[in-house]
Amino acid sequence: MTLDNVTRYTLLIIEDEPDIQEMLSFNLRQEGFRVFTSSSGEDGLDMVRRKRPHLVLLDLMLPGMNGMDVCRQIRKDSDLDDTRILMLTAKSEEADVVSGMELGADDYVTKPFSNRVLLARIRTLLRRCGESKNSDEEVIKIGSLIIHPGRREVMVGDERVELTSSEFKALHLLARRPGWVFSRWQIVDSLHGPGYAVTERAIDVLMVSLRKKLGSAAKMIATIRGAGYRFNE
Repeated sequence: MTLDNVTRYTLLIIEDEPDIQEMLSFNLRQEGFRVFTSSSGEDGLDMVRRKRPHLVLLDLMLPGMNGMDVCRQIRKDSDLDDTRILMLTAKSEEADVVSGMELGADDYVTKPFSNRVLLARIRTLLRRCGESKNSDEEVIKIGSLIIHPGRREVMVGDERVELTSSEFKALHLLARRPGWVFSRWQIVDSLHGPGYAVTERAIDVLMVSLRKKLGSAAKMIATIRGAGYRFNE
């Protein structure tokens, strides 16, 4: 995956382990990114507000203000709407990953991680930077899949796919942001609005039905264990 002119992108690493922070900083600078670092949640949040990075690599286990609280504060600030958040976590508990995604993190990697995988995740998120926020009605064409939001129409090759309103909304949500991981509750909020009473299992059932109807294009929707769903180009 390529990313044009990486030097225009600013990254902030919020990580309290010196060895990991140094390794990340070195590798990302070698790739051409502009990199800043912080070792605590409070200082990191202050730097986010001052430096306005395109992407924050955010460790969850931080001294003082933890990563979850930092993520929550970033997402409360409307001036930081375009800031991407990639969580770094050594935790294996699914609940921590899910909680981070529900707070607004865009993706996560679990320590220890491959540098190639991390770079791929970063590049995918940065490709979304600066996208039009008024793209809800744009026709999406990915491989054999075509989505016409205005018509509420989905085509796979030459075949029209009949979807329910919820199935269409879920597909459109995922397809508009290839590479992003959406938690089940984020999908629920998109379909019905916040506070809607539904179980996570209902979203899994919805996705099973959607995949069946998409046929050969079903493989584009990936289940991310413990986190939610992602649309793969």
